[in-house]
Amino acid sequence: MAKGGTLYIERDSRIHSMDGSVKLLLLIVWTVAVFSFMDLRIFTLFFLGGMTLLRAARIPFKSVKPLFFFVVMFTIFNSLFLIAVTPQFGSELSGSYTTVFTLMGRELTAETLWFALSLSMKYMAISPITMLFIFTTHPSRFASSLNKLGISYRVAYAINIALRYIPDVSEEFKNIMHAQEARGVAFRKGEAPLMERLVNYNTILIPLVLSSLNRVEVVTNAMNLRGFGREKKRSWYSGSRYNSLDFIVMGSMTLLLVLVFYLKNNLITGFWYPFQ
Repeated sequence: MAKGGTLYIERDSRIHSMDGSVKLLLLIVWTVAVFSFMDLRIFTLFFLGGMTLLRAARIPFKSVKPLFFFVVMFTIFNSLFLIAVTPQFGSELSGSYTTVFTLMGRELTAETLWFALSLSMKYMAISPITMLFIFTTHPSRFASSLNKLGISYRVAYAINIALRYIPDVSEEFKNIMHAQEARGVAFRKGEAPLMERLVNYNTILIPLVLSSLNRVEVVTNAMNLRGFGREKKRSWYSGSRYNSLDFIVMGSMTLLLVLVFYLKNNLITGFWYPFQ
């Protein structure tokens, strides 16, 4: 179950036992590898690999469902915006033009549809590994890992607080939305047109920002009263050492980076469109 104030879900898995800094390295290398290409084949492999790791961590789908749904909706809106604004962008990248239909004098090409699909899959390829990092990394242990790498404990502790704050923001968002619904503001399907519902979400933004600023002030005052930051060093209750799996993952990520740079410079150099 998720611990209070965090999205961390405790499970007895090898991924949970990995050091937080190693999981951060995994996330960074994974992201760099994905964003180095514009190839649907590679994105599909990374997505399947990420889902396999997420399953190995034994994270229940109901826990990642809200984030997964958000990523899916983001990719859909992003792709629709791309198609509407630059309906021939994919053709400019691939050098071929296959018109699907013409609307108001503007041609939408099959190459652009393929590019939009590839771009959506790029974001989907990163989402499982991001969820893996969020749900399997305890904020306190992650902060101690960063401090172990030489990062100031003040910065590490700030990241710790930020990770713990994510569930609070989500809960505050729900509370504000329910309060607005009680005032007659429509957010749900069937209550109002789509565009009106999207505009109504602006009524949540300002109260959420004000609430966040107030919470920041409370946390800052509490930390000042406890004398946080006066000493140059601090000890960590949740500190740990690297294990054999950590070294294996670090080695694998190094090899992955080398492979990515080789493929990018020699074999997969641009936008992949299979129907040329």
